[in-house]
Amino acid sequence: MSDVLVLAEEQWRERAAAHVVRLDALVGPYLHRRAAGSAHPVIDFLFTYYGHKPAQLRRWHPGFGVALAGAAEYDGARGYHRRAEGCTADPAYLARRRDTIEFVANLLRATATRPAHLSCFGLHEWAMVYRTDEVRHRQVPLRLGHSGTDAVVESMSLRCTHFDAYRFFTPDAVGRNAEPLTRADQVQREQPGCLHANMDLYKWGFKLVPLVSSELILDCFELACAARELDMRASPYDLSDYGYEPVRIETASGRAEYVRAQAALAERSAVLRRVLLGVCDDLLAADVAPSTTG
Repeated sequence: MSDVLVLAEEQWRERAAAHVVRLDALVGPYLHRRAAGSAHPVIDFLFTYYGHKPAQLRRWHPGFGVALAGAAEYDGARGYHRRAEGCTADPAYLARRRDTIEFVANLLRATATRPAHLSCFGLHEWAMVYRTDEVRHRQVPLRLGHSGTDAVVESMSLRCTHFDAYRFFTPDAVGRNAEPLTRADQVQREQPGCLHANMDLYKWGFKLVPLVSSELILDCFELACAARELDMRASPYDLSDYGYEPVRIETASGRAEYVRAQAALAERSAVLRRVLLGVCDDLLAADVAPSTTG
């Protein structure tokens, strides 16, 4: 990497501070609840399932090709090295992550080429509790009870296209899906209407930290928050004690409401998918001569 954009210390610290303010507005209440030992069936997922902890999300990164003047606190940080101009993402780290970047780029590009399917109605959450007494969120009841939940699943077709949702289906629900899904066919199956595929933009972004800017990561996280909320409002769980009104997908009006919200999220996701794919393509095209430092 021959040239980098150098940010003066005052510039990058201002951007880092703005990032923290924005993040705190999104997850501040969650952090307070967690400190008090309280669980939250909607928001916890964004940190427990995805595994990128609040402290990691809180740390600001400028992305590849940007050097931070000063920035002693980035010395020794994963994926960084120091140049004369300051700390920057290490080209050698990019080279080591190339296979991951290629996978993410291929998945994003393939997903973007397909039409959005808007007829799943969020039934994946229902399929995860179909014909079982086991539930994923024990602190909240099922709105329709077990028999009512089973009846909803049996009244509609399961059309899940996302393996990481499908793999949590109960054994009785697996065979009801329109098609069996496997990890191997993930790139061939994912489509841009899927809430989970769109939430996963956040996952793919943070897997590439610090090569991707924190501004983009937080854009994806904000989208994931909105998608997760719709996901759980349309779920079989009664979340009224947490302030969430249900999207009653067991009714025609509820299904129409779900499709409108799903389509709006798909539009937002399409923009972010293009941006993240562009970043991946730029990273794959970058000059990454091996580093001898960091």
